[in-house]
Amino acid sequence: MSKKSEPARAVRSVGSVDVKMLELLVCPLTYGPLKYDPERDELLSEHARLAYPVRDGIPIMLVSEARQLPDED
Repeated sequence: MSKKSEPARAVRSVGSVDVKMLELLVCPLTYGPLKYDPERDELLSEHARLAYPVRDGIPIMLVSEARQLPDED
């Protein structure tokens, strides 16, 4: 493994999202901001009411893969 990848590994751990990447990502449906839910390992789009899964530290930003969030009362 090259030394260039070592600092990137220090920024994130397995099963979590790189903080720098999260700042750049938006919901592909609404282009709104996302929040990270570490308990479920998902990125939440409150406006679209969708939760995008994160698998092995990689956000799956496909609407077809997203889970519908329950409506707020």
